[in-house]
Amino acid sequence: MKIGVVILPDQRWETAAKMWKECEGLGFAHAWTYDHLTWRDLRDGPWFSAVPTLAAASLATSTIRLGTLVASPNFRHPVTFAKELMSLDDISNGRITLGIGAGGSGWDATALGQEPWTAEERAARFAEFVQQLDVLLTEPVVDSLTGKFYSARDARSFPGCLQQPRLPFAIAATGPKGIAVAVEFGQAWVTYGDPKSASTSDEVSALGTARDQIEKVREECGRQNRDFDSLSKIYVAGSTKEPWLSSVTDFRRLRDNYEQLGFTDVVIHRPRPIEPYQADVGVYYQIAELN
Repeated sequence: MKIGVVILPDQRWETAAKMWKECEGLGFAHAWTYDHLTWRDLRDGPWFSAVPTLAAASLATSTIRLGTLVASPNFRHPVTFAKELMSLDDISNGRITLGIGAGGSGWDATALGQEPWTAEERAARFAEFVQQLDVLLTEPVVDSLTGKFYSARDARSFPGCLQQPRLPFAIAATGPKGIAVAVEFGQAWVTYGDPKSASTSDEVSALGTARDQIEKVREECGRQNRDFDSLSKIYVAGSTKEPWLSSVTDFRRLRDNYEQLGFTDVVIHRPRPIEPYQADVGVYYQIAELN
């Protein structure tokens, strides 16, 4: 099982650069950052943008895969975002993965002055956003795309992604509509558990939720005639009460449990000295030795 790390974009680059370089040096398979305008309890503290952060991380590293975990349509348009992603793929020499999800109803959802979308509209926008990104990143010339929410006219994507036919999508989804999008367009599927109860889920309930979710992915692969094994399955740790970073022994046990379910990757958060994601950095270094 591959192990990845989320590095929050809450530090000035002079400090953050060392974390990204260290992550690669420790041998982790991939490194990610959140794509929000502001986030939860850190809203009134330092918080930097994902795209320039990943551009800088691309130049500070040379081999580790990098990506968003996850971007959403909340404050983005597929035409401009496709251009940014193509540029990131070039800067990183083909190491970018787009982690993408439907987004929520937090501050990102209203930062551009709009009213929060309903859950149904978020799901519909998400499906259209992913479909249009797929076209815009694959086709060098898009004369016209007309959707219910997003449109494009005479869009150009020269010279295209280094990764062909486009950079990979890691699609976060827990419901049937989102899982269908992940199976159709994704090279990976992402979950962090039940979005309604993750924060109260213990080790037993979280594993049960993951088991049910991955079975739904398997069933959707059957409906779409998609090879289940061709889709990477990523579990993002840290939203539940599971003791992922309590000790390397706990990590091994949890990792093995999720691997047995069929997950191919687990992503932990780089420990912070205070919440959120407060943990012993020494355990983080011990986990790195498992790579």
